[in-house]
Amino acid sequence: MRRECFIFIMLMCPILLQTQNLTDTIVPLDEVVVEAEGSQAAMLRAPQSIVQVGQSFLKQHFAGSLMHSLDRLPGVQAMTIGSGQSKPVIRGMGFNRMLVAENGIKHEGQQWGEEHGLEINQFALDYVEIVKGAGVLQYGSEAIAGVINLNSSYVPQQQLEGEIELFGRSNNESLGVAAQLGGRKNGFWYKANFSLIDYADYKIPADSIQYYSYYIKLKDRRLRNTAGAERNGGLHFGYLGEQFITMFYLSDVYAKSGFFANAHGLEVRLSEIDYDHSRRDVDLPSHSVNHFKAINHSAYRLDNLSIECDFAFQNNFRREFAESISHGFMPTPPGTLERQYDKNTLTANLGARFTLADKHSIRLGVNGEHQDNRRGGWGFIIPDFRTSSAGVFVLDRWEIADNLACIGGLRFDKIATSMDEYRDWYTTPDADGNEDYKIRALKQSLRFDAVTWSLGVNYANANWIFKANAGKSFRAPIPKELGSDGVNYHIFRYEKGNADLRPEESYQLDAGIVRVGHALPLQIQIEAFVNYFPNYIYLNPTSDYFEGLQMYHYMQSRVFRWGFEMNFNYDIIKQLELNLSGDYLYARQLSGDKRGYTLPFSPPPSATFEVKYSPHAKWSGKDGFISLDCRAVAPQNEIVPPENATPGYALLNLSAGRTFALSKPDRSPRPVRFARASVQANNLLDKRYYDHTSYYRLIDVPEPGRNFSIMIAFDF
Repeated sequence: MRRECFIFIMLMCPILLQTQNLTDTIVPLDEVVVEAEGSQAAMLRAPQSIVQVGQSFLKQHFAGSLMHSLDRLPGVQAMTIGSGQSKPVIRGMGFNRMLVAENGIKHEGQQWGEEHGLEINQFALDYVEIVKGAGVLQYGSEAIAGVINLNSSYVPQQQLEGEIELFGRSNNESLGVAAQLGGRKNGFWYKANFSLIDYADYKIPADSIQYYSYYIKLKDRRLRNTAGAERNGGLHFGYLGEQFITMFYLSDVYAKSGFFANAHGLEVRLSEIDYDHSRRDVDLPSHSVNHFKAINHSAYRLDNLSIECDFAFQNNFRREFAESISHGFMPTPPGTLERQYDKNTLTANLGARFTLADKHSIRLGVNGEHQDNRRGGWGFIIPDFRTSSAGVFVLDRWEIADNLACIGGLRFDKIATSMDEYRDWYTTPDADGNEDYKIRALKQSLRFDAVTWSLGVNYANANWIFKANAGKSFRAPIPKELGSDGVNYHIFRYEKGNADLRPEESYQLDAGIVRVGHALPLQIQIEAFVNYFPNYIYLNPTSDYFEGLQMYHYMQSRVFRWGFEMNFNYDIIKQLELNLSGDYLYARQLSGDKRGYTLPFSPPPSATFEVKYSPHAKWSGKDGFISLDCRAVAPQNEIVPPENATPGYALLNLSAGRTFALSKPDRSPRPVRFARASVQANNLLDKRYYDHTSYYRLIDVPEPGRNFSIMIAFDF
């Protein structure tokens, strides 16, 4: 009953909802034109739901990680583990069912690793575009839920310009600095960036937790050994001509953090490490990841023809460390390197755009990618693997009239995956009492291919835009789903793969209605979607246990999903806005052992109400604001046994900011032109609550408590 009331309230309050901040701007690479994101022309380009947010949004809502900053957007969630790690989720689907692209290249870390976040320097981004739903055929498979497109394509307009940012957070005593420097002359340009972050163990609103009925006392309410650090750097440069452009992006992202010591079971009781000695050191267990990326994008334009190509190399090097302690039949392992993954990815894209009969905008493309992942360490989850994929697509945008467009596309993909055999490095007795090196993974080679399609229509009438899109998506099973067989202590479970998994398909229908216009007091955006999976792949929780950890098995079932997101904005007066946004997701398994149940870790309905005051006074400047919002999350009682239900909660958050002009045109210019300051107070009432998508929920660890953040930026 409480769930139905929650949905009813969301449906009956449309005049208070808002589209997310659509006043940020984008500077395209090929021309210096500032384009409003909320314009009708921009909204008509694609049939999918597209939301773009710029630097002002990311800085105003800075919350530690990129996904924590973006999870204010309806339909977008951050799957968290700790204070500095989070994974993106769109409409309840994450990992390899959604795609993250940076500067046009699919980001290839280890998407299947639940216990670490995106290896992205959020301070180097100029804007973020989120595409929800099917139809993103140019990106290939895995984009079932949509795409998060990260872009750092701003080209400096001066010979020398830059920015320095200083920031801190109270809950985990985070301190950081980020800087960018760039310039442009005679068509050539460059940008350099770096950022440093150091944070301590984070605090929760609880003095203790219970893990498997054991009482664990926390010192100063901090989760011991959750401190960490990040070091990021990048260099972007290129040439911008009238017909030819080329750009190079080099970046290196490094992060190291500890895992909550008590989450590794009861081993910490026997450990000689003094975890409470310091709240800023990183002891065992811990992990580190380094992601290097090199991208080149080039384009040549002649009349109405544009030819584009992208080449990229990525190396993702990740290591997990743990104390050398015997488990089961495993003797005391050598050293502390539990797992190591070294993944190299080569990517190539070639495309062409042209117009036909002044009505058809056609795009053709070919994509190719090769991945090679090598494992190491004494722990095992997945074997070594290699994956090669190739795809070809065609997209056509047919402008039937000035206010009516039809967009369709077709794509063919072919994927080949090979996995190596793996045997334990220690012997295990079989049923007859014989000692043998147990086979964890078999050598196998698999081939998958599929045809996918998309068809959509956009219609505009005055300030209203209607969008609808239908499509079929495809995703090949990944090596973790096919060949995993081991304990993952960081997320408290034993994972078992399934070599008989078939490719996952999705049939989806999206529809939405938008009311836009900067002069309108009321802006509306309502989107709904329906999904049907004939063979959805998911990790099924079982009632079996191994060494005290719950066993999960990969399986397939027919799944039906539907949901919606709403964003509305109402300007009471010029200085005062009322905002309300919300989302809802329903999922049901139609076959298999858990027929009639939802899917594990399904996010509950949520809504955010915000009051924002922008005085436009002398003391506040032209862009000063004060914002108070309340985020309400419904209880999640739709679970997959033996998963536990999660109670609902409401959080109160406060933020404020403004820009200070330090250089005036009528006086001699100063080196620093502007200074921006913003402050936030999250979970203002220090509420104890649980996020249903967080893995720490499984061991009774609530989300972080009250947190104050401050950011000061200087432009020159």
